[in-house]
Amino acid sequence: MRHITLNNGIRMPILGFGVYQIPAEQTERAVTDALAAGYRLLDTAAAYGNEEAVGRAVRNSGISREELFVTTKLWVQDAPAEHNTRRAFETSLTKLGLDHVDLYLVHQPFGDVYGQWRAMESLNREGLAQAIGVANFYPDRLIDLILNNDITPAVNQIETHPFFQRADYQELMRERGVQIQSWGGFAEGRNDLFANPLLAEIGKEYGKSVAQVVLRWLTQRGVVAIPKSVRPERMAENFDVFDFELTDEQMTAIATLDTGKSLFFDHRDPAMVERLGKHRVDA
Repeated sequence: MRHITLNNGIRMPILGFGVYQIPAEQTERAVTDALAAGYRLLDTAAAYGNEEAVGRAVRNSGISREELFVTTKLWVQDAPAEHNTRRAFETSLTKLGLDHVDLYLVHQPFGDVYGQWRAMESLNREGLAQAIGVANFYPDRLIDLILNNDITPAVNQIETHPFFQRADYQELMRERGVQIQSWGGFAEGRNDLFANPLLAEIGKEYGKSVAQVVLRWLTQRGVVAIPKSVRPERMAENFDVFDFELTDEQMTAIATLDTGKSLFFDHRDPAMVERLGKHRVDA
């Protein structure tokens, strides 16, 4: 399975390329190499500061727009959120140099989320954002948003990796028609992920790296993954995960690695809410 179908019928690659924390001056080269390796899903955000570089790589790639799936994200907006959301979207679209994005996400569950979402619903109806979704929403916030708005988010991009697997939440989202997408799929190497004995042993059986096992585990679960790298050889390796399949026993074994806790931060922590909620991105 190389694509999934979102709740509005849009097809999305299940494996893409993320540019979080790639400096703007390196992003164009990285995206160019990723496209050459076969990636067609590109994930950026206003807060990453590299939308322009992503756009240049897309325009210079020679790949038709119809083949690409471009995601960007809306940062927390000041009131009036509906007006500022459209302005922020137009800024992102200009930086990307595109006439639409395939997926537009609320980056954080803070601020006037409902004002932001209403503006995004309008962008979706106008075809400027082919699909709209959220990121970092915990179950209570996601369900509340669904119940009180017209359009159900197509995607929720959340921390998902072998040490924080989100299986129950994935099932809840599936019941509501929301596609789970992973950020931090490699846990940024925490807990010695790349030296994990279980993952290494599974990889040895298939002649695959730990990273490839993790990406196969994610995509085999139906989780959209967006690994990041600036090394062409690693990009190619990460994309080469569709020629083997983990057994039920191996999937069950990997499930034992789950700690049920974030390795990064909790969006329900008051200090984190204040830190993220007060940060602003120029738009």
